[in-house]
Amino acid sequence: MTSINTLRALAAALPLGLATLPALADIKDYEFQLAQSELKQGNGVVVTVRLIDKRSGKPVPDAVIFTRRIDMEPDGMEMMTAPIEALPSTEPGTYRFTTNLSMAGGWRLSLAAKIQGETGTLENKLILKAVP
Repeated sequence: MTSINTLRALAAALPLGLATLPALADIKDYEFQLAQSELKQGNGVVVTVRLIDKRSGKPVPDAVIFTRRIDMEPDGMEMMTAPIEALPSTEPGTYRFTTNLSMAGGWRLSLAAKIQGETGTLENKLILKAVP
């Protein structure tokens, strides 16, 4: 008889338990955002991006960025690229890179990342401007 009461209690609690589970995220619920969209032209420029959960606005730490590219596609020069290297993060959800913005004008930063606990790949293209 005790096992029947236990089963009834579990069955009664099940809908409540399901109602309190967090909603599952989709890779589209995340995005990279530039900390600054305008940077000084030159070598050793630090580009900082934040990865946020669009549902809550909170930063997302520990993403694995496996693709990064910077080019002048906004000015019609997609083949004009620059080396870009990752730097250590200064705060959770913030990702930093150093590059050479050799010319003033529009630059496109392309990133691809895996987010801990999510399936799929996040891909974003961000536009920034190098000024003299």
